[in-house]
Amino acid sequence: MNRVFRDATGPSLAPGGSVVCVGAFDGVHLGHRALFARVCELAEARGLQAIAVSFEPVPREYFARGQAVPRVTGAREKLALLLDTGVDSLLSLRFNAALAAMSAEAFVDDLLIARVGMRALCVGSDFHFGHARRGNVAMLEQLAPQRGFALEVMPDIGVAGTRVSSSAIRAQLAAGDFASANAALGRSFSIGGHVVRGQQLGRKLGYPTANIRLGRRTSPVTGIFAVQVHGVRSQAMPAVASLGIRPTVNGTEPLLEAHLFDFDGDLYGRRLEVEFVAKLREEEKFADLDAMVRQIDLDARQARAILAGNDRIREDAPI
Repeated sequence: MNRVFRDATGPSLAPGGSVVCVGAFDGVHLGHRALFARVCELAEARGLQAIAVSFEPVPREYFARGQAVPRVTGAREKLALLLDTGVDSLLSLRFNAALAAMSAEAFVDDLLIARVGMRALCVGSDFHFGHARRGNVAMLEQLAPQRGFALEVMPDIGVAGTRVSSSAIRAQLAAGDFASANAALGRSFSIGGHVVRGQQLGRKLGYPTANIRLGRRTSPVTGIFAVQVHGVRSQAMPAVASLGIRPTVNGTEPLLEAHLFDFDGDLYGRRLEVEFVAKLREEEKFADLDAMVRQIDLDARQARAILAGNDRIREDAPI
């Protein structure tokens, strides 16, 4: 049974001991999943709890001081993915000034051992922790025998000769290389959310859209895309989508807008999942609405052609 905790202090989450992994886990990709699988395997073999420690906001967001930080997964999606890994408990720490200032030794002693009950720790080879990221694998190798915990350093996971990492996936998504990103993720990249009311401009122009706000999340992808939309019918629906600030109409808030082909229905309030298939072009500002509509006509035709040859239509997962 999954349990979720937020506080760095308090009674031990595993008085009988635990096997632990720690990370931001943006994307919950194949490398992360290999780590979770090993943690669960060791925990079962030793009769201990399997516990994942993560952070929300992720440290990169905290240190960015309010500047936009692209993420593969938003907080809600990451939580759902982490709870599907098989761990018994998740400690999702509030990354704040106190945590940023915590020394590497205190992170091990006060958080992993005292709070989480760590008896064994699994980490990747590039793992860093503690104030100014001074903690690393070499430090852990010294601390493990002193503090009485086992340490296992996981080998890197590669796909097509490339090491799987969150930063690499973010770069692949930004470049529109969904095939490589999806291979590293072990699933198709998508963005989900509830459909909200917009200005109805798309309907007036002949292209009604389902609009999804990103909220606090900054997406690594922007532009115009061929997509599959899940959550409307039993099978995904082909669509053309825009993700950006809509400069032609002086937009400022990033918005995901999907025009579903051959569909005219009310989706307001419905939770949809938009799966990105191919990038068509970058977002641009047009001289007027007529010019924009002419380009949308081209985008829609191109998206239809791409998706007609796409045999990856899948049944919807429950939303």
